[in-house]
Amino acid sequence: MKRIILSFLLACFIFTIQATDTIYIKQTKIPVLIDRLDNVLFYVRIDARNSKTLDEIKLRFAEDTHPDEIASVKLYYGGTEAPERLGNIHYAPVQYISSHNAQGKTREAIPSYSIKVNEQQSPSGEVVFKPEYKLFPGINYFWVSLQMKPNTSLLSTVGVDLVSAKLDGKNAPVTSQDKPAAHRMGIGVRHAGDDGAAAYRIPGLATSNKGSLLAVYDVRYNNSVDLQEYIDVGLSRSTDKGQSWEEMRLPLSFGEYGGLPKAQNGVGDPAILVDTKSGTIWIIALWTHGMGNRRAWHNSQAGMDINETGQLVLTKSTDDGKTWSDPINITQQVKDPSWRLLLQGPGRGITMQDGTLVFPIQFIDSTSVPFAGIMYSKDSGETWKIHNPARSNTTEAQVAETAPGVLMLNMRDNRGGSRAVSTTGDLGLTWTEHPSSRKVLQEPVCMASLLQVDAKDNVLNRDILLFSNPNSTKERNKITIKASLDGGISFPEEYQLLLDEDHGWGYSCLTMIDKETIGIIYESSVAHMTFQAIKLTDIIRK
Repeated sequence: MKRIILSFLLACFIFTIQATDTIYIKQTKIPVLIDRLDNVLFYVRIDARNSKTLDEIKLRFAEDTHPDEIASVKLYYGGTEAPERLGNIHYAPVQYISSHNAQGKTREAIPSYSIKVNEQQSPSGEVVFKPEYKLFPGINYFWVSLQMKPNTSLLSTVGVDLVSAKLDGKNAPVTSQDKPAAHRMGIGVRHAGDDGAAAYRIPGLATSNKGSLLAVYDVRYNNSVDLQEYIDVGLSRSTDKGQSWEEMRLPLSFGEYGGLPKAQNGVGDPAILVDTKSGTIWIIALWTHGMGNRRAWHNSQAGMDINETGQLVLTKSTDDGKTWSDPINITQQVKDPSWRLLLQGPGRGITMQDGTLVFPIQFIDSTSVPFAGIMYSKDSGETWKIHNPARSNTTEAQVAETAPGVLMLNMRDNRGGSRAVSTTGDLGLTWTEHPSSRKVLQEPVCMASLLQVDAKDNVLNRDILLFSNPNSTKERNKITIKASLDGGISFPEEYQLLLDEDHGWGYSCLTMIDKETIGIIYESSVAHMTFQAIKLTDIIRK
């Protein structure tokens, strides 16, 4: 009899184990855009071997989350898995929200990929979904969406955990791929399709003397490809620390110049510079005339004329970025006629402590080898000079003054794997390789951002060097801000903050919004131009 009872109990136990499938969840590490109706918060994977229905999912928000900023939380069903992908762990069959839809449908779930099964508006500290949703035999995908209210602070975070779930009326084991992490807010300053443009690329960002944020970028009307194409330089301006942005301006646009169509008069890859002494704001960009709609990088030739080679142009604003001057062509001042192409390092330039204006540059020499360097002006932008490049086979660079009169150039290196870094104390006449060069900052061959924040200009009262890029050697994902307290010798892991784990084009640019807050605009996985505000103490904890 005892043996029969034990056998019965064992059979019941086995049946119970078999009947309750495990629910696997993955929290996202991507920006939550305040201007989106849907943001992916959780991915949910259920391999329905025995279960028939998903009956309940319970979420609990962290105590420091502000529920009054949350508009709604939604549960979507995302379908099942393709047989050819079985055997590997995935958390979604497709991308549920597009960031590249040229028709502008980037702010909400793609309806053909998901079915909304539950929604709770204005939630409190806990959300309980009771979908009673019939499961497909095999792998089922669900996802949880978060919508914020328009007045949500950029500095707010949302902490949330999926604490329990029920299948077929029974508590199911829940396994999380990672630990709960704070979800940070962001703004989609530019989305695909905005103002009729297919794509926005190549961000630059600066803070004016009056505290306005000025973001520049390529407006790529027809597609996302580089010059030569129909491209203008766009600018977005914020006077409330990034919470809202004015309508786009076009500081540089050449139209149908010289009888050629707009797509053969593209101008782009901008960088922006604030003259902190005078308040004048400068934008520099590459103008390409002709070139048959092929890559300017390969089709610009030696010479100086607009019909031969790309042109280096400036525009300036003396009213805090509201209006902009006609283009100022400085090609004759700075280009060597033997170079095939001269252009800026996109992102931002700087004003040195002695008032010298500096932009990073890159050029292709007569043998088609690229070099990175700097150009500078000692007379408030009236005239410009270039001396010697820092390193061969380098391109997009950013510059910072790390000590009075000492410039650091941080360069994209075509050798791959890591950033090249050099310094100069004589405005580029001579260069010295920095100890961190090709050792400390990994990269997948991509643009990056560098920002020196002097002790007097930040709440920590320490000299800080900030850096951002895709923190990878192969792919443009894992956009990360890093900080160095030793002049760029090291960027310790404890001073790093991951903003976006998913894939985008990967370019970024940093500025200080105020003494406490970092601003970053970057090509994210959720919008072509995403802006986020980060407390400095979230990266360097006191």
